Amino acid sequence: MKKAIIVALLLLIAAAGGYFELVGKSPAVTYRTARVGRGDVVATVSATGNLSAVTTVQVGTQVSGTISRLFVDYNSPVRKGEVIAQIDPALFTADVQQARGNLLNAEAALQKAKATTADNLRTMERNRQLLQEGIVAQSDFDAANTRYLESLADIRAAEASIVQTRGALSRAETNLRNATIRSPVDGVVISRTVDVGQTVAASFQTPTLFTIAQDLTRMQIETSVDEADISRVKIGQPVTFTVDAYPDTPFRARVAQVRNAPVITQNVVTYVVVVTVDNPELKLKPGMTANVAIEVGRRQQVLRMPMAALRFRPSGGQPSGGHRGAAAPGKEKGKREAGQQVYLLSPENRPLPVKVVTGLSNDSQVEIVKGQLKEGDQVVVQELGGKEKDKDRGGSGPPMRMRF
Repeated sequence: MKKAIIVALLLLIAAAGGYFELVGKSPAVTYRTARVGRGDVVATVSATGNLSAVTTVQVGTQVSGTISRLFVDYNSPVRKGEVIAQIDPALFTADVQQARGNLLNAEAALQKAKATTADNLRTMERNRQLLQEGIVAQSDFDAANTRYLESLADIRAAEASIVQTRGALSRAETNLRNATIRSPVDGVVISRTVDVGQTVAASFQTPTLFTIAQDLTRMQIETSVDEADISRVKIGQPVTFTVDAYPDTPFRARVAQVRNAPVITQNVVTYVVVVTVDNPELKLKPGMTANVAIEVGRRQQVLRMPMAALRFRPSGGQPSGGHRGAAAPGKEKGKREAGQQVYLLSPENRPLPVKVVTGLSNDSQVEIVKGQLKEGDQVVVQELGGKEKDKDRGGSGPPMRMRF
């Protein structure tokens, strides 16, 4: 019986040892690598904005009245000076006729004043002669002279009245002309806000009747660029953008203006960058949202590697031992070489650090300016296995073990 118990205990101890050896053994650590190669590195600044015509004119009216006729509609091409709407001209025509009548009346009053003045002048000259002969008294001559001077004043008043009535006539004729709405530019009607029979009032603010885009073959995008990126944006830089209507079609453009006025929204400072684009096929329409990428730097056929290689760090800390670009023995402790650190795999499947100096970068690639890396090297970008394999995936802490 005792022998059987001893054998059972030995088997239990052997099984427990094998289990703990199996559980405690670390799985093999593997790494994902990427190849160092040559290619273009393009740095961009991303922004969004809306398309609009370079010149958009809002056509209003300077007179109030009822819309009697419309000659254009949405998308109608128009020429400068073309009639696009008509306000009922009846009242304005009556005002013109009344102003002309007032002018004729003022001209007649002037002629009457001139005739009276001529008669008063003759009377005054006659009394002057009679006064010298002693036939009339001095008072008679003075009265005739006063009437003559009054008639001269009547002439000036009549002339002033003519100027006033001519101004009123000119105003009435201008209002009559303004009742006919004409296009101020060559372009395309992109909006219409009135209908026939609608009354428009221009007493305080000129109402907008039409919006005309001068030339839809030349458009622009007003984008908002963050203050952290605005220093890299310059006039003339190439731009690539897409719109939701053509998500797979990139459009080319150029930076035309970088405005200095800041736009502050909830303590976020941005600057308006105006991008001009050719639209010969009229695919782009006003108001479309554009996802813009402004090219702020380009390096062609340079040595490059993925940005993920710069972010990678081994889970067990930096391994010791020699590596490419390692500091020479005897260097003063605490001093570090310029540049950044990436990792290559050793023949023993261990990451070895390598110093590199980087240049232009974007979200996916970075230029290698100097260092021990060469074309074809495989740099580590991710740790896939091991005791701390969850570290790169956002996890932490040792693997969970079964409790007894």
